Amino acid sequence: MSKVLANAAEMIAHGAPHVIHNDAELEAYTDALFQLTALEGPSRSELDAIELLTLLVECYEQEHYPIPAADPASVVRFLIEQQNLTQRDLVPQFGSESAVSMFLGGHRNLTVEQVRKLSARFKLPADVFIPKRAKGARA
Repeated sequence: MSKVLANAAEMIAHGAPHVIHNDAELEAYTDALFQLTALEGPSRSELDAIELLTLLVECYEQEHYPIPAADPASVVRFLIEQQNLTQRDLVPQFGSESAVSMFLGGHRNLTVEQVRKLSARFKLPADVFIPKRAKGARA
């Protein structure tokens, strides 16, 4: 066992960070994290604390406040809105304006080629454009 962890129970008893168990602890850890990340030129131990608190906060939030995956049409609609695009702007990725409309209306799924082109255009991973139920599914 490393010398640093030889007295881990004692460290925790004296207030060392531990697994977050409730929203009150989440709030306290988040506040501490914001204070640490606001420091200019944090020390090595402060950087370590930032890393540890980030991991603890992320772990708690993923378990208690998961973010649901968006369906591909919602992702494309969001990108269109955020980048002030029109359906016509996506014709190079879809082949026609009607293909864009049919996809956004839920009448057509994306082809592998459309996924590849959307991924390249928006510089996002291809799996963002693949329905979660279809991942790993076999025909």
